[in-house]
Amino acid sequence: MNYKFTYLLPCCLLLASVAFAGNPDRQGEAGAAQLLINPWARSAGLHSMNTANVSGADALYLNVAGLSRINKTQIQIGHSRYLEGADVSINALGFAQKIGKGGGTIGLSLMAVDMGEIPLTTTDVPEGSGATFSPSLFNLGVSYAHMFENRVSVGVTAKFVNESISNASASAMAIDAGVQYVTGEQDNFKFGIALRNVGSKMQFKGEGLAQPRPNPGQTFEYPITYYSRTAAYELPSQLNIGASYDFIFAKSNRLTVVGNFTSNAFSRDQVGGGVEFALGKNFAFRAGYKGEFDQNEIEKSLDNGVSAGFSVSTAFKKGSDSRLSIDYAFRSTSVYRGIHNIGVRIDL
Repeated sequence: MNYKFTYLLPCCLLLASVAFAGNPDRQGEAGAAQLLINPWARSAGLHSMNTANVSGADALYLNVAGLSRINKTQIQIGHSRYLEGADVSINALGFAQKIGKGGGTIGLSLMAVDMGEIPLTTTDVPEGSGATFSPSLFNLGVSYAHMFENRVSVGVTAKFVNESISNASASAMAIDAGVQYVTGEQDNFKFGIALRNVGSKMQFKGEGLAQPRPNPGQTFEYPITYYSRTAAYELPSQLNIGASYDFIFAKSNRLTVVGNFTSNAFSRDQVGGGVEFALGKNFAFRAGYKGEFDQNEIEKSLDNGVSAGFSVSTAFKKGSDSRLSIDYAFRSTSVYRGIHNIGVRIDL
């Protein structure tokens, strides 16, 4: 068990050192920012600070290694009101399934951003024609995680990222990888590392970039279509390193303290922590805080500040491990009226 962890940890750190050469001077150079939006209420309530102990479908976003920590089957649905008042919503679906008896788990995640209807303007009609369009932001992930002797779990996700409007689109492939380690007499201490959004560049292409121009070399000036070339942009890669500790009391109650450091390739690094109190398996309350290093009011990102949330869970029948849970989270933002997450989880 120990030799596996000793081998995996340096591999993750080496991969991270290769992927990260960024600094705050590169802020704003990456695209596909929806990859940094957490659609799951449980981990959002801790401001995504639970890299070390996230589990199940929530792990599909934050640290895929935690995918393996489910009983058998888990289905999760999430809905987010992003920047309340901006008319932006996010819908997500997560699925996790144990396979065989060897500790393996497969997962599937879908996430779509709805930005509402935007007035259509062109160079010919800059004031708008009355028509509207709706951009499409879509992510699809396929994951696999494996647990070794209930102590070390590792996981990897392959993601397809797509951004499009009716006549232009950009897409990319990305990889997430993560490790979690558990130790202590009651599995109290957990440590996790997750590398996210490492992949190819994105570049918009399509008929929307076509420009007809006259052909001066012909008697009859048939227009020639020229296609503008757009600049390619990187994905918002990041590295998360976290730890957590569980205080167990009254046999079934738990108080968990989490801490996390995030290294962003295209923005300032972040640090934060949180607490989660669980009353048996039926109720949990959580709160967190995350801030940036050397942040200022002009350049700070939205993904900072206070968060809070709760979960209510019930068994389908007495004594059963199958449960239905409802989760909620709120994250404060410096503009608009915060981010609201609500989710439904089914454990079978």
